[in-house]
Amino acid sequence: MESIIKLNDAVNGFVWGPIMLALLVGTGVYLSIATGFPQFGKFGYMWKNTIGKIFQKSEAGKGEITPFQAVSTALASTVGTGNITGVTTAILVGGPGAVFWMWVSAIFGMVTKFGEVTLAVKYRERNDKGDWVGGPMYYIKNGLGKKWKWLGAVFCVFGALAALLGIGNMTQINSIVGYINRTAQAFNPAAADSEFVISLVAGILIAAFVALVVIGGVKRIGQVTEKLVPTMAVIYIVCALAVVIAHANQLGGTFAAIFTGAFTPSAVAGGVIGATVRTTITKGVARGVFSNEAGLGSAPIAHASTSERDPVKQGLYGIFEVFMDTIVICTLTALVVLTSGAADGNWNDSNLAIATMTTGFASVFGEKLGSVILTVGALLFATSTILGWSLYGTRCVEYLFGPKSRRPYQVAFCLLIVVGAVAELSVVWDIADTLNGLMAIPNLIAVLLLSPVVIKLAKEHFKGLKG
Repeated sequence: MESIIKLNDAVNGFVWGPIMLALLVGTGVYLSIATGFPQFGKFGYMWKNTIGKIFQKSEAGKGEITPFQAVSTALASTVGTGNITGVTTAILVGGPGAVFWMWVSAIFGMVTKFGEVTLAVKYRERNDKGDWVGGPMYYIKNGLGKKWKWLGAVFCVFGALAALLGIGNMTQINSIVGYINRTAQAFNPAAADSEFVISLVAGILIAAFVALVVIGGVKRIGQVTEKLVPTMAVIYIVCALAVVIAHANQLGGTFAAIFTGAFTPSAVAGGVIGATVRTTITKGVARGVFSNEAGLGSAPIAHASTSERDPVKQGLYGIFEVFMDTIVICTLTALVVLTSGAADGNWNDSNLAIATMTTGFASVFGEKLGSVILTVGALLFATSTILGWSLYGTRCVEYLFGPKSRRPYQVAFCLLIVVGAVAELSVVWDIADTLNGLMAIPNLIAVLLLSPVVIKLAKEHFKGLKG
């Protein structure tokens, strides 16, 4: 295990180094300028054509899902424990300033995801079952040409591994069982002696649920996530807002710590953090990307299944996703942690993320109810993420090895849910960060090479619109 950790640390240091951070944020900056900053200028239009259409009935044909089911599946994979545990971890290790860099990556990440989704719908194709399939591997093959197919294969290798071992599976279940055990101990301290058993049972039950949904294919996943996503978002947002409002007198100092800590992290929290500016930026951007997935190329795989024919209209959902995921939900998590003072005494220890969040909610709801709220939130968030990523991983192996590879991969995916339930959290998160960075590289190369297509489609669509 020690050799795996060392190898992962070495690779992680490269994929999340200055070059990678510049590529991630730089792609968003470039596309924002080239398309006229649609995340600002077309925000009203985006809102009207995404959230404004939720209650409109729409039909999906064979092998398709509705635009809202597509965004629900994508949001299901993006709104996960990264929004709770991931954000808290970033703050504990990088300080309050990590939140600022998370915002920066999200603002430009909105247009990166807009570009990814637009390309996914533009270059998608039908598979042997008649389902729409798309994503980086397909816009690489159909947009850049067959000589670039190797780049699509590289993306799929890292995407399939990330789904199995990282962001899409093991980190999610690991956080779920962490909150479940925390809640069990809040009601009965003796439950600490049964932590492994509780984790194992939870892992088995969730794996069984995921298996039942996954067997139904993309339509079943879309039907489940369109119900899970709004429910989990409303529950978490309302409860988090209650905590922030209760500590409203701390908001001024909290925002000051965020902006000051972004550039001088050692100046906040009494210098206890000891984080460098590089650590703060890295943790903020990495956790932001982990949460909203802008630049990873994962969400476009879900969006490619939409019944929407206009690539740009579906691309607008990419902007909406990042806004809802990071600007709204991740920010609320950060404010709960910082306004409640829950992080005090826990700086520099990423393993205390769950305890920190529980303390934040307990400051208003009490330890027992606070634990229950977080556990329900984590359960809904993480389970929906696992469902979304089961689709992403399946599409990746299908591209690499053909239709017959789907079922064996799905079986392995469900089995690893059980393994992730009893794994060590810090190691799992570190591996997930590394795999995220590795799959982002081929995707961002493709997005940049195909950026003229995105720019042309966006300008044609937005021409004459008033916002």
